[in-house]
Amino acid sequence: MVRDVKHIIIGTAGHVDHGKTMLIKALTGIDTDRLREEKERGISIELGFASLTLPSGRRAGIVDVPGHERFIKNMLAGVSGIDLVLLIIAADEGVMPQTREHFDILQLLQVRKGIVVLTKTDLVEPEWLELVKEEVREFLVGTTMQDAPLLAVSSVTGEGIKELLKTIDKMIEHTEERNTAGFMRLPVDRVFSVTGFGTVVTGTMVSGEIFEGDEVEIMPSGLKSRVRGLQVHGTKVNRARAGQRVAINLAGVEVEDIKRGDVVTVPGTLTPSFRLDAKLYLLEHAVKTLKNRARLRLHIGTDEIMSRVILLDRDELQPGESAYVQFQVEEKTVASKGDRFVIRTYSPMYTIGGGVIIDPAPGKHKRFRPEVINELVTKEKGTPEELVLQFVSSHYVPTPVEDISIELHLSPDEIAGAVQKLVEKQKIKQITADNKNVIIPKSRYYKWTEEVTGLVSQYHKKYPLREGYPKEELRSRLFSSINVKEYQHILQAMQDDGIIILNPQTITLPNFNGEPTGKTADIIKKIETLLKDKGFKPPKWKEILKRENINEEDGGEYLSYLNRTGKIIKISDEIYFHREILDEARKKIIKYLKENGSITISEARDLLGTTRKYALPLMEYFDRQRITRRIEDNRVLGVKGREME
Repeated sequence: MVRDVKHIIIGTAGHVDHGKTMLIKALTGIDTDRLREEKERGISIELGFASLTLPSGRRAGIVDVPGHERFIKNMLAGVSGIDLVLLIIAADEGVMPQTREHFDILQLLQVRKGIVVLTKTDLVEPEWLELVKEEVREFLVGTTMQDAPLLAVSSVTGEGIKELLKTIDKMIEHTEERNTAGFMRLPVDRVFSVTGFGTVVTGTMVSGEIFEGDEVEIMPSGLKSRVRGLQVHGTKVNRARAGQRVAINLAGVEVEDIKRGDVVTVPGTLTPSFRLDAKLYLLEHAVKTLKNRARLRLHIGTDEIMSRVILLDRDELQPGESAYVQFQVEEKTVASKGDRFVIRTYSPMYTIGGGVIIDPAPGKHKRFRPEVINELVTKEKGTPEELVLQFVSSHYVPTPVEDISIELHLSPDEIAGAVQKLVEKQKIKQITADNKNVIIPKSRYYKWTEEVTGLVSQYHKKYPLREGYPKEELRSRLFSSINVKEYQHILQAMQDDGIIILNPQTITLPNFNGEPTGKTADIIKKIETLLKDKGFKPPKWKEILKRENINEEDGGEYLSYLNRTGKIIKISDEIYFHREILDEARKKIIKYLKENGSITISEARDLLGTTRKYALPLMEYFDRQRITRRIEDNRVLGVKGREME
């Protein structure tokens, strides 16, 4: 079933004074020459716009572009967003220089659908008209428009106008509507002020949709604004879509803040850059080779920017050849992957080539590097899967899936499909983090797991009594360039995969229990026995080490283990109680307080059969634990003490 397309832009192209504006007036009844100078000189200087109602009732926008070679940059601003072109050739002159240049531009911008219109047929004889038709057909051979309809009309007599309208209608019927997926983007081709409304910009929306009240960003300046009002074909609307000619009334900005070539878009979606990676084609009939670092006029969207072209794999580009290049522009610009562009010489100005943007915000490349070219090949021709894998492989940190959609200018559905296939093929690892899906290459995840398990395993062998590898130390060793949240999510994924076990402050391997064995177990058992035997008068730690002939390094490991497992408790510097002895002291103190209400240090000393040297730090420890509470020289039951037996 043929789709009824409602949002189509028709553009004109052709040599100066070949009747483009007159033809549009004959088709629409609208004179697109707005400027006094245009009317006085009889040529179009600026872009003209009109809307056209076709026999079927469909409506289309028409962009009338200037034909004079001095105004080619204006022509490029208008033709960049069209779906169907009317290539206009005057029957009394035939194919002329600007016909050729306009047609080159159409080919470079890949405007594939068009109608060839021979105008001014009232000025020539039928025999001459046939000769011109033959010349035009020869001119179109081998191009995307070689089979385009060719119609002869007269804007003066009206001859052929009805047939042209029917042909346009038929071609529009089979023209796909522009995809509204992706973020809204409108390259600005006109800026003006309307009394009582303020600043208005116009352009052809190339993607997405926009609503009245939306917040927008004008790039590359980054100026923020709000949509105060919208018009499509002169009619006020509250929503506009890709493929429509749109006028946007912007709030809070002045006319001088915006210029042709700027882009109105969704905040945060485009990155201004001084560089653009591209695939460039040099026209076969370009008069000379293109040298590395040549200064050019780069036309992209509605913008014209001076730039230098860096040939990445050669010193010269021959006519008819294509190559990967990096443009170094003289002022920041914005673009999207897949945007078409045209290049013209600096002086004198003529069109010599064009191509497609591959990366709108790249880093600086070194020339004659195979890896650079391979990366650009993938970016240009790769499937969504290849592009996603390449993108995440070039980013060390885990990448949110939603960010990839913006960066690669692929729809969320395309990204989701690519991610699913890559997960199934074990190419990427998907991690859920803060209600977002982030992804990393599986190869990098494997490398990380090998490094983590290797370090933790070595740590376990060196420090068998410790709980595990400290998390912060591991992060500084392996993940210093990754923020804390991303690091935690990576560790959580490794635990979910059964690779590690996470403790509050450390990491262990699943088969590690941290318990002493052999001779070490015997020594620790002796230490425990000694502390229990000495009861409420435990020896200092250094005394224990000396008595058992243990060096300080090993002693530190034993002490760390006993503390970590709670088998001994540090009461104060150098004083450690065995857990069982401490529990016994606690019970005695609580029982005494419940029976007597309070206790002094001397009474505690006598109760436990110890000395003040131990009784004082022990009672201070119970104060810190809120088992007891000090009131002057006495202790009473604390909050936790009242809860215990």
